[in-house]
Amino acid sequence: MTNKMPPVIRDHALQIAHHEMGHYVVARALGFATGGVTLTVTMDLRHQGGASITLTRPIPSIEAMKEHLEARMMVLFAGAMGQTLSSKHLPRRRVDKSEAAAILKGGLGAEQDYAKVRELRHLLRNIAYPGTDPASSDRVTTELKEITDRVWLRTEKIVEALADTVSGLARALVDGMVIVEQWGRAADTYEVVMTKEMLERLGPVQAIPSIAVASTDT
Repeated sequence: MTNKMPPVIRDHALQIAHHEMGHYVVARALGFATGGVTLTVTMDLRHQGGASITLTRPIPSIEAMKEHLEARMMVLFAGAMGQTLSSKHLPRRRVDKSEAAAILKGGLGAEQDYAKVRELRHLLRNIAYPGTDPASSDRVTTELKEITDRVWLRTEKIVEALADTVSGLARALVDGMVIVEQWGRAADTYEVVMTKEMLERLGPVQAIPSIAVASTDT
């Protein structure tokens, strides 16, 4: 159906598909169990998307808790970063950091990701810097910035390393969109559901590498 999808709708769908696949690909790379990915776009460019990620996992130590929190922050950042990747075939796709930050702080849904990040970084700071006086606001602010900057940079490296996978899966998601039949009114919504089983049969998904949270290499 995408060959009949108006170009402006397809372009918008690709942006949101990149966002959801950014979450999905980075989550799998960091060891989270993943489910399906969904996307809905209307003729007037309203959208809804989702990537199912299982947060239940064993955390046997404080160090494992720190790694879990950092990994979860990376997955949340990865959506906005993935959304900035060009859908065109390029020798190397780059994250637009300023655009990704604007997406996270905007009003189109990704701000929910950012709200979760803001809470998680406080929890991570509480664990990483237990000796800091909570009344020392300047010190707390510095520690929060250090954590956020480190996780942001790490996410950028991972998203760029896996950019071709994110973009390829985003195109596959949009290519699967069909217009929804509506009872009694004109159909105006394109949607797609790629189940866990459908995704895990794909070569690019099977080839997603396992990446250590604390590693400096991607």
